[in-house]
Amino acid sequence: MSLKTALERLGFGPCYHMIEVLKRPQDAAFWDEAADKVDRGERVNWDKVFSDYEATVDWPGCAFYRELVEAYPDAKVILSVRDPYKWYESVRATFLRGRDTAAPKPSLRRTLVFKVLRWVAPPMRNLYLMQRKVIFERSFHGHWLERDDAIGTFKKHMEEVMEFVPPERLLVYEVAQGWKPMCEFLGVEEPDEPFPHRNDAHEFRKIAMKRQMSATLAPMARAVAVLASLVLAA
Repeated sequence: MSLKTALERLGFGPCYHMIEVLKRPQDAAFWDEAADKVDRGERVNWDKVFSDYEATVDWPGCAFYRELVEAYPDAKVILSVRDPYKWYESVRATFLRGRDTAAPKPSLRRTLVFKVLRWVAPPMRNLYLMQRKVIFERSFHGHWLERDDAIGTFKKHMEEVMEFVPPERLLVYEVAQGWKPMCEFLGVEEPDEPFPHRNDAHEFRKIAMKRQMSATLAPMARAVAVLASLVLAA
């Protein structure tokens, strides 16, 4: 979230982030289809989702970094690195919140919530299915972010990015470094203000809850209205 905010402050915005998918759950169908197309070796029209954006960070975009590097040959790549163990704790506070990471099966509560959402809010159901396919299966190969596997995958991802992206297009960067290396790499002036430090986990939970509620309550209200009209008609 800090990197998204910084890029937008430097003029590379709006910047796509998983929070954008929460705001526009209809995008989930695009990413779900993109994963299938990439696996089949088919071309993906990335402009369909990125036409209004200047940058992308976080999932789902990072799961397709190879394809995006090739699709946008003039784009620069920032590999955001951090302590793997702190990263895992952040992931636990967002995607794994409420899950038993030792077991792949969701809890009974999550299963019931998913069934309700499948009925009253199809876009949110599609969002959860996309997250499972793109993050848990594509990025973590179905290991459901069990701690040791997740950290190993995180380290391997960093190594693979450094091997794949041409050095002249790549900045290996940690947000603690602040503005200077990023601005030099992107060829822009350094702002006369502190580098933004956003609470990604808190922001994600807050927006996710808001979007889930809005996506669920409106269809549920319509369903109740239809049932009430049927009862009155009878």
